[in-house]
Amino acid sequence: MDLMEYQAKELFARHGVPVTLGRVIDDPAAAPDAARELGGRVVVKAQVKAGGRGKAGGVKLAATPEEAHTVAAEILGMDIKGHTVRRVLLAPAADIAEEYYLSFLVDRANREYLCIASTEGGVEIEEVARTHPEAIAKVRIDPIAGVDEAKAAEIVTAAGFPAGAAAVVRRLWDVFVAEDASLVEVNPLVKLADGSLEALDGKVTLDGNAAYRHPEHTAYDDKAAADPLEAAAHAKGLNYVKLDGSVGIIGNGAGLVMSTLDVVAYAGEPYGVRPANFLDIGGGASAEVMANGLGIILSDPQVRSVFVNVFGGITACDAVANGIVQALAVLGRQADKPLVVRLDGNNVDEGRKILAQANHPLVTVVATMDGAAELAAQKGAE
Repeated sequence: MDLMEYQAKELFARHGVPVTLGRVIDDPAAAPDAARELGGRVVVKAQVKAGGRGKAGGVKLAATPEEAHTVAAEILGMDIKGHTVRRVLLAPAADIAEEYYLSFLVDRANREYLCIASTEGGVEIEEVARTHPEAIAKVRIDPIAGVDEAKAAEIVTAAGFPAGAAAVVRRLWDVFVAEDASLVEVNPLVKLADGSLEALDGKVTLDGNAAYRHPEHTAYDDKAAADPLEAAAHAKGLNYVKLDGSVGIIGNGAGLVMSTLDVVAYAGEPYGVRPANFLDIGGGASAEVMANGLGIILSDPQVRSVFVNVFGGITACDAVANGIVQALAVLGRQADKPLVVRLDGNNVDEGRKILAQANHPLVTVVATMDGAAELAAQKGAE
């Protein structure tokens, strides 16, 4: 789960990281009073789960409370990389002397943690890596040892931070570990004119696999910002991700579904069509599961065809075929788009026979994965 900036700052504050929480509003009319409470001169920041807010015009300085109203009205409702701005954070303008970058993340390739730090803060770290790679320090962290005083001092020295930054480094590490995060990023971590340090921004990604240890994290789930199809699929226990395409995808097993996405994308190139979703129904393909999956996909107005790609293993192909037939009966008129079905594996002949006997006008059975992808792409372009 990715947190918005104001949520990350609330998390930081609980672990003693120096931050100014500011005020979060969703109505421009509340901006003047909020700005007055914060000293009058404020920065108005769009709260969306996307980077590049500043470049998109989602971060602006307001010199007066009245200007804060104008700026908030401009930012609220903006679209930033596909995310609608529904709230803004007002924070007092800071007297910044220096800007730094600091992050902790999971280094899966090396099975350890990694700290990335730089004195080139305030800009995208990818840009720093491209233009000034020598300005980035990477310090490996043993998962068992963590960040003690010595490791914090090593990070500060490697990055060129002021000596007092070691305490902030350790507190941010506390956030990373205690909250089961896979990413904690501060950009910028600033040195103010009085010499103190403050996390002026924050980005946190929480590991969903550890959600059972943190019931309090459910408060951070922004249901209003969630894609409605993804929310509906999640409510039905489906592993679904919305994509921007016209060919709906259903498969059993994440690996098979990922392969199906690639094959459909390749087959769809000449037609200008792409996969519309990722949907893994797992090992069970009962009529209910299939109906739920088809119902979600068919409710997507962008979908023009559906590719059902199943390899029979634990669940045999005849059970899958019965699930498809029964699902279409359950959906009735809601099922109004062509389905291309490829079955293979356990009891494949029986499965294909069941679909042939059903003779549903929307269903076309294709023996090969490539052939099915080609037909689904053609129908997705119609």
